[in-house]
Order: sequence, then structure tokens, then C-alpha cells
Amino acid sequence: MASLPQLFEEDIRVLDMALEDLLSRSEATVTLLIDKGGFLISKRGSADQIDATTLAALAAGSYAATETIASLVGETNFSSIYQQGDKFSLLVQNVDEYCLLSVVFKASISVGMVKFYATDTTQQIAEQLKSAQDRDPNAGLDLSVMDVADTSLVFRKKPA
Repeated sequence: MASLPQLFEEDIRVLDMALEDLLSRSEATVTLLIDKGGFLISKRGSADQIDATTLAALAAGSYAATETIASLVGETNFSSIYQQGDKFSLLVQNVDEYCLLSVVFKASISVGMVKFYATDTTQQIAEQLKSAQDRDPNAGLDLSVMDVADTSLVFRKKPA
């Protein structure tokens, strides 16, 4: 698996704004940016009743299984997975080789609308990650090697 580009606080701010915009436009409950290794990079929304760290790990695992299923049926990949529930639904969409976007939304909201807005968000996130990668192609983070349960402190500036 490719390593995540080195992200600065400014990168996280741009990514957070994209997640916030998705929340507002789609009326979703929670948006998560997830490293494909299952580590939570950022979350926005009302995640009080959701264990976002565990959800990130399970969503990444589910997406990895879906990629394997795609290859078994002759597809190069499936770009997203959708889980429909009675109260909430979940959309996990591929961003790039590093990340996934996960959106939790009320089951009464159309998945088509969420997918429509999530497509713009994945493009914004991918562009920011590419910008971070271009800034220093040799720098990167492998969150699995770092063994960090809460990545929020990884992307913060140290106090002066």
C-alpha cells in the first residue's frame, strides 16, 4: 500500500472544509476521511453516537474486500460501496490510492444525492493530496507503522 503524503495543518484545514461542505450540501450526519489502512485522518459532523475510529477501520476493511470481489468478477475496481440501514446508511467512496471518503447519512436521504455531492468532495480531496505529494514526493506517512490510534495529533503544529 502506498504511504499517505505528508500532510501539514494547512492541508488538513482544506480537507476539513471539503468534508464540512459535503455535510452541509448532502445533509449527511458524519463524514470521515480514512487512510486505506483503516486509520481515521479527519471527521466532521455529529459523531457522538458513532465510534469513528472503529468505523474507519471497518469501512477500510470492507472496501478492501470489495476490491477483491471486483477482481473476481472481472472488474478493475468498484469505486464505492453502499450499506443501507433502517435508520442510517453508509457510503464509502474511493478517493485515490491513499484514502477513502466515508459518509454516514439518514436512511431517508437519497444515496444518489449523497453520491452526487461526494463525487465533488473526492475530487477536492484527491487534488489536495496530490498537492501534498508534489510538495515533497519522498516524504510520506505510513500510519500503520506509527501505530497511532488517534491521528488527530499527528496533523497539528507543535506549540512554539
